[in-house]
Amino acid sequence: FFQIFDAFKSRLHDSNSKVNQVALETMHKMIPLLKDNLSPVINMLIPATVDNNLNSKNPGIYAAATNVIQALCQHLDNSLLLQPFCTKAQFLNGKAKQDMTETLA
Repeated sequence: FFQIFDAFKSRLHDSNSKVNQVALETMHKMIPLLKDNLSPVINMLIPATVDNNLNSKNPGIYAAATNVIQALCQHLDNSLLLQPFCTKAQFLNGKAKQDMTETLA
């Protein structure tokens, strides 16, 4: 599980915006299927999803990242998300900080 998501994580940071967007859209589709089974890799996935993608000027990437965050909130236990979301909200800036703060609220 870790090996798969370790490789997948780098696609979420890919410099090619099309690859990045497809990876985010794929992640959005995987979350409902894997649900709480994602708990071992959640601390790896949230930063990979949020760091560059929520501040992206590319509307497709931003929308896909927002969809991933919403899917995480819908399908995972909120107690798993609280710490990584708080950490991200604390250290991000711009639109990403606002989005994470609203998600936490």
